[in-house]
Amino acid sequence: LTLAPGLYKWDTTVTVPTDITFSGGPNDVWILQVAGTLTVGNAVAIQLAGGAQAKNIFWQVADAITIGTTARFEGTILAQTSIAIQPGATINGRLFAQTAVTLEMNTVTKPE
Repeated sequence: LTLAPGLYKWDTTVTVPTDITFSGGPNDVWILQVAGTLTVGNAVAIQLAGGAQAKNIFWQVADAITIGTTARFEGTILAQTSIAIQPGATINGRLFAQTAVTLEMNTVTKPE
C-alpha cells in the first residue's frame, strides 16, 4: 500500500498486516486518525519514498497501539491510552500516550 500526503480517517480499529509506503516530498504531511486501536503486524515495515520524512507523519489513535516484533515504524504516535512496542521493533519518531509507553528491547530515534 502506498499513501500520498493527506488526511486519512478510520472509524474502527485498524490492523496493518503488510508494509506501507509513504510517498511524497520532504515538506508533505500525513495525518492518520484511527477511532479504535491500531495494530502493526510483526516484521511490517513503514517505508518512506520520494523524500518523505518521519517527522511529517502523525498517527492519532483514540485507543491503544501495538507495534509487532521486529517491525519498522515511522512517525509520531499520539495515543489516547497506551503504546506497546514488541521486542526488536524500531521506531523513527516520537511516542506520546496518556497512560503508558511500554518498550521491550527497542530502538527509538528522534526524526530530524
